[in-house]
Amino acid sequence: MERIDLHAHTTASDGTLTPSELVDLARREGLKAVAVTDHDTLDGLSEALARAREIGLELVPGVEISAEFKPGTMHILGYYLEPDASELAARLAELQEARRTRNPKIISRLAELGIEISMAEVENLAGGGQVGRPHMAKALVGKGYVSSIDEAFNRYLAKGGPAYVEKFRLSPTQAVRMIREAGGTPVLAHPFTLRLDESGLKDTARQLEEAGLEGIEVYYPEHTPQMTRDYLALARAFNLIPTGGSDFHGENKAGVELGRGFGDLAVSYDLLADMKQRRKERT
Repeated sequence: MERIDLHAHTTASDGTLTPSELVDLARREGLKAVAVTDHDTLDGLSEALARAREIGLELVPGVEISAEFKPGTMHILGYYLEPDASELAARLAELQEARRTRNPKIISRLAELGIEISMAEVENLAGGGQVGRPHMAKALVGKGYVSSIDEAFNRYLAKGGPAYVEKFRLSPTQAVRMIREAGGTPVLAHPFTLRLDESGLKDTARQLEEAGLEGIEVYYPEHTPQMTRDYLALARAFNLIPTGGSDFHGENKAGVELGRGFGDLAVSYDLLADMKQRRKERT
């Protein structure tokens, strides 16, 4: 089977590999294609595309957008976006600004809990990319407050945690339509994070499909075999493209390997071929 990975992050957001390094790793892992899907930014795409052309690897330019959703969290992946999509970049800049204003608030919350880290320390860990909670988690590990990034999230930074701060997000419909208007293919990421029962998930999938959603991330490291079967059935019920990826972040997501997840993930190139065929039919 020709393997791909349609969900990976670089230093342009909260990964630890540069776009070029990610592309090189994809080649070493034997992947036929890889998608760069950084959070709320297209900044890493030009570099990734250039490196992919140099080494002859198929690169899918993408993004991952956070959408406002309760009771859980919703992320919408967008594929085949142009790095210079100016209108989309302008909207994403609003989301990036929301991240920037949120970060000092999280650090203040941590200080109230007796945990002292500075914005300068976190920005240094981000290496010039977007500052996010993974960088704060890394700072907590470095200063000995926790033993791992997972512990930092579980104890302090995860949604509902004592240092968590909400931020501005687009509505699900806005996120989907924004990707479509930029010529992209919108896909619902890791559906289990929505925290919905079967009925609620079907209702949400129906609403998103009516707004222009075209796919569901079926294959994902944290999906159980039963979840994978359920999400595949959901995709078929609404004629959505099944996709998959590792959600690779490098050292910021321990144990998750590009193209392999926790070791047993295998996403077929056939899924990407299906996406490209549907894009062709759409246009």
